[in-house]
Amino acid sequence: MFERFTRGARATVKGAVAHAERAGAGSVTEEHLLLALLDQEGGRASFAVTALGLQDRRSSLAASFADARRRGGLTRADTEALAGIGIDVGAIVSHVEGAHGEGALDPDRGGRRWWRSGHRSFTPGAKTVLENSLRVALGRGDRFIGEEHLLLALTAKPGSVADVLAEHGATHTAVQRALYGSDDGAAGQGRAQAG
Repeated sequence: MFERFTRGARATVKGAVAHAERAGAGSVTEEHLLLALLDQEGGRASFAVTALGLQDRRSSLAASFADARRRGGLTRADTEALAGIGIDVGAIVSHVEGAHGEGALDPDRGGRRWWRSGHRSFTPGAKTVLENSLRVALGRGDRFIGEEHLLLALTAKPGSVADVLAEHGATHTAVQRALYGSDDGAAGQGRAQAG
């Protein structure tokens, strides 16, 4: 599958690994993929990210991701659903952090900083995004996987990254509109060259 990635998509994946390394994370997550996408310049995804105002709100995105990690990766929808049945996630987080320290529910807390194989592993969620980017590309009739396909896959996969993006106005529909000018996902729009 990686052979179908454009230069920009490959740079995004490598950038995600670099983000994971800098954070001392145990593996590469969907969040790292998004952060690497935000670093890219000159591609279709970069244009969409800028048009949606995400570049200007990096610090807000980072704060939202930190909040989601504090909740153990629960989305706001999960938190609201639990509140609907009388479970106060904020109180649980506070209690756990009081006993075990701040960030105790962070899925990557205490993650390994060195990997025996020399390669960063990808979380199941990050692998799903990569696989779904192929599905997005094929659904559009593209023979390559570009950063735009990665961005769409991130917005389509339920979880904290899609949740944070939606909070910042970058729903799947909004991203699709910014990328292609429509909501229909019509095939045959791909023009970038695989590299």
